Amino acid sequence: MRRKAIDLPPMPPGYNITPGTFQPVVRLDEETGEREMVLMEWGLVPYWSNMHKMISNCARDDKLTSSGAWIEPFRQRRCLIPGEFFYEWEVLTPEEKRRKVTKPWAVALKDDRLFSFGGIWDRWKDRATGNVLESFAIVTVDPNELLEPFHNRCPLVIEPKDYTRWLAPAEPSHLPIDLVRIYPAEGMKAWRVAPLKDDGPQLLEPLKTPSDAMQVTPSLFPQ
Repeated sequence: MRRKAIDLPPMPPGYNITPGTFQPVVRLDEETGEREMVLMEWGLVPYWSNMHKMISNCARDDKLTSSGAWIEPFRQRRCLIPGEFFYEWEVLTPEEKRRKVTKPWAVALKDDRLFSFGGIWDRWKDRATGNVLESFAIVTVDPNELLEPFHNRCPLVIEPKDYTRWLAPAEPSHLPIDLVRIYPAEGMKAWRVAPLKDDGPQLLEPLKTPSDAMQVTPSLFPQ
């Protein structure tokens, strides 16, 4: 699927986005070299796959230059995924797990500005139908001090001043691996929210009364 932003109807904001959905992604147009926004499926399907099967929704930073699924996309097909926040889940006690408690936290930049996750993308073709699917994965890095209590991975955030270099073609010896780094904890904030249900801005409201009625939701950025 390849639909440019200019061809798309207005998209409502998403507050509970999950892998397997189509999301706006910024990359370089392969013909003009200019930035373009297209819809891609979250969850990378490698070009060499025999079926429409997601390998992962995230790509570990320490595997970008060694994993067969990530090497070629990182070398040739880097992208940016716009965002304003993401979620992480508090580590639960055995009793909380038994009761199927979930404790999500929203994470954003302290100044509330729009930012971009660093990602990689690929293009897969169904051999039976000829249909083409473009998909992406978000690169993950070690967590900073703010996010470390939640999980041992967190999404890569690319600074605006580095967008051009992240997207630009580069020789294998000059890949922007130095941009794959931990975002400073002092530049982020996190607040507890209610268990995620449905969609809408109410999901970002700070939690006032703890609730444990929902099932446990795994991290969006697994190991």
